[in-house]
Amino acid sequence: MLHRHAKAACVGAAAAAALVLTSVQGSASAEAAGTAPGAAARTAADTLAVSAAQPELLRAMQRDLGLTRAQAERRLVNEAEAGATAAVLRQRLGAAFAGAWVEGADSGTLTVATTRAADAAAIRAGGAEARVVTHTLAELDRTKAALDRAAARDSSTDVPVWYVDVRANAVVIRAVEKSAARTLIGASGAERDRIRVVPTEEQPRPLYDIRGGDAYYMGGGGRCSVGFAITRGTTQGFATAGHCGRAGTTTSGYNQVAQGTFQASTFPGRDTAWVATNSNWTSTPYVKGQSGQNIQVTGSVQQPVGASICRSGSTTGWHCGTISQHNTSVTYPEGTITGVTRTTVCAEPGDSGGSYISGSQAQGVTSGGSGDCRSGGTTYHQPINPLLQGYGLTLKTTTGPGEPGEPGEPGGTWAAGTVYQAGAQVTYGGATYRCLQGHQAQAGWEPPNVPALWQRL
Repeated sequence: MLHRHAKAACVGAAAAAALVLTSVQGSASAEAAGTAPGAAARTAADTLAVSAAQPELLRAMQRDLGLTRAQAERRLVNEAEAGATAAVLRQRLGAAFAGAWVEGADSGTLTVATTRAADAAAIRAGGAEARVVTHTLAELDRTKAALDRAAARDSSTDVPVWYVDVRANAVVIRAVEKSAARTLIGASGAERDRIRVVPTEEQPRPLYDIRGGDAYYMGGGGRCSVGFAITRGTTQGFATAGHCGRAGTTTSGYNQVAQGTFQASTFPGRDTAWVATNSNWTSTPYVKGQSGQNIQVTGSVQQPVGASICRSGSTTGWHCGTISQHNTSVTYPEGTITGVTRTTVCAEPGDSGGSYISGSQAQGVTSGGSGDCRSGGTTYHQPINPLLQGYGLTLKTTTGPGEPGEPGEPGGTWAAGTVYQAGAQVTYGGATYRCLQGHQAQAGWEPPNVPALWQRL
């Protein structure tokens, strides 16, 4: 029987301290949110189950982020509310939106960027600091996509990393050789005024082949770390990194007992895979804590740049840091991976495939990195929501998301188990809602109940 199917994380106790950030979502009226008359709208912290955070998370955050217990507690609440506030403001700003991020020891400052100076007052009224910049997020995303296409034709480890940096309002290329960066830019046809080239000594590589924690072993040799437990219909299994195995590769568990088989795998391009396990293994809604405790997974809402994030792997256990950039591309010796998230969390070989978690929200599975957990490093994870969507998987949570395609009640197109991206629209109970933050829907997260995730139109 499976002891636990997920990799570690940093979960923390719910914050009882006063909230620093003012959230548009937290102040939304029940009527505007679409809740039943007399019902109180749930705050973002309620929706993301910050109260489910456990002491092991707080201790890891204190150790790796240099926080006090009170700061760690406030940070989790503030990050939940900041994500909801940023999502609402993104809808209001439309095409002028240029990104958002949190700062401060307790993530008490949310900054939202826009290309229109006239938006600044509305941003401040919404509870955030305003930054007026030159390029929209959509423009930066298009520039990075052009670099991705050029790298797909001819990648070089002399240009190991590039990403959209919302704080710098630029696409940043980290290059070992500036000439290689110039070659990539020229081949892409991308707008040079949106790009910054900075020197780096990073040599990212996939992280596998060392034992530890909740390891699993590939039939052809080597070890990786279990990611998040999933189901697909009646099949149980787990999500992990694509470079750990190909479709048909067999696995054994941490105890060397026969476990399952890779059903699908993508690498390079993406770094995703899932393993279907046999009947001796049971998917559980947990990741492995510092001393083996079960840490709850309650959802998969992606957190903003600057937010705290923790990782567990079979080599180095629990470590925490912050989210540096989303929408990153990284070139390994095997090829370029796109769409990953860059973090300040350390990792080492054998941690590949393991889980990243913010509070109790699943974020992704470990892809690779540079450095180590003695001197520090940088890591990249494959976001969990695209992985779930791509393979038709359902994240195992303590609240139980239901299976994909399960219809919403009392009618409409919303369905538990479906992965929704920001901007998607559904109907529910005769009303139309727009998704504010990407997540996999689950029972209890019906649009009227969670204004942090859905906006009634």
